[in-house]
Amino acid sequence: MTVSYSLEVANARFAGFSRLLFRWKGSIYRLLYKELLVFCSVYLFFSLFYFLLTRRQQDLFERIALYCDQFTNTNYIPVLFVLFYVTLAFNRWWGQYTSFPLPDNLMMVVSGNVHGTDEKGRLLRRTLMRYANLSSVLILRSISTRVHKRFPTLDHIVEAFMTLEELKKFESLHSDFNKYWMPLTWFSNLASRAREEGRVRDDIALRLLMDELNNYRAKCSLLFHYDWISIPLVYTQVVTIAVYSFFGFCVIGRQFLNPEKGYKDHRLDLYVPVFTLLQFFFYTGWLKVGELIINPFGEDDDDFETNQLIDRNFQVSMLAVDDMYQNLAPMVKDKHWMQRHFSIPYTLSTAAESLRPAFKGSTYDM
Repeated sequence: MTVSYSLEVANARFAGFSRLLFRWKGSIYRLLYKELLVFCSVYLFFSLFYFLLTRRQQDLFERIALYCDQFTNTNYIPVLFVLFYVTLAFNRWWGQYTSFPLPDNLMMVVSGNVHGTDEKGRLLRRTLMRYANLSSVLILRSISTRVHKRFPTLDHIVEAFMTLEELKKFESLHSDFNKYWMPLTWFSNLASRAREEGRVRDDIALRLLMDELNNYRAKCSLLFHYDWISIPLVYTQVVTIAVYSFFGFCVIGRQFLNPEKGYKDHRLDLYVPVFTLLQFFFYTGWLKVGELIINPFGEDDDDFETNQLIDRNFQVSMLAVDDMYQNLAPMVKDKHWMQRHFSIPYTLSTAAESLRPAFKGSTYDM
C-alpha cells in the first residue's frame, strides 16, 4: 500500500520531518537494512581478521588497506553519479503516474452526450464505459504484477468486465502484439452507431467523444511503452558497479589500523566506522530509492495501488453514466440571490483570514 504522510507535513513545524524518521513501513530502513547488515558483517570480519594476523601479515594488510583507501575518494570512483540516476528514475516514476488512464473526462463526455433514459440508452452508456475500463485492465494486467495476480487469465476478466461473446471476438482476432486496444475500437464503433441512431445528437458531440477516447488510449499506450522501454541497462549497471565497488574498497580501506604506527588519518581507533556507515546509508540508500521507483507497478510499499485504482475507476464511471445521468436537484435561487455584495461565511477558527486584504499584485501600491 502506498504510504501517505501528507497530513503530518501539512504545516511546517519544529522537527516536522524528524518525526517521519521513526516510521518503518515505506522507510529507507526497511529498504536498506539487509544490505547494511551484509556490509557491517563483512567489515567486522576483516576487522577481526586483522587482529588474528602475525605482525608481518598485519604490515601487509595495512599496506593493502592504505592502497584501497585512496580509491574511496569520490574523485576516483564517481559514486555521486547515482544522484543523476535517481533524478532520471524519479522523472520516469512521475511520468508513469501521470500516464495512468483515468476515465473521469471520458465518463463526463459520455454522460453529457450519449442520450436516452430508456434501457437501451442506459445499456449504451454503461457498455461504452465498460469497454474503456476493460482496456485499462488489459494494459495494467500486462505491466503490473498486482493486477496480473488478480486477473491471471482472461476467464478472470470475464467474471468482472467481459461477456463470453466479447471474449470470443477478442480471442478470434490474431495478432502478434498486445491487444489492449481492442475494447477501445469497440467503443469507437459503438459511439458511431449511437450517432447513427441519434443517441449522439450531432457530429460535434461525436468528435468530443473521439477526442477524449484518443486521450484515454494515448495514456494506455504510454504505460505500455514505459514498460517496454526501460532506462538503458548499461546506465543501471554503471551506477550499481560504481556504488558497490566504492564500498568494496571501503570494507578494507576504511579499516582502523594500529594508531601506534602513525599512519595518516589513523591516529585514533574508533572500532565503529561511523562516517563510513553514514556514507553507505546515503549512497546505497539513493541506489535503493532508484531501484524502488524505477518500476512502480510491483508490490513494494510505495508502488502504485493499481487494483484499488481499477476498483475506483470502474465504480465512479458507472455511477457517472448511470445513476447520475440527468439526476439533477431542482434549480433554486442561491442564498445570495438578492444581495449584490456578499461574503462567504468563515468559521471562528478561520475568521482572521477574512481581515487580510486581497492581493492585487506586487507593484499595485507602488
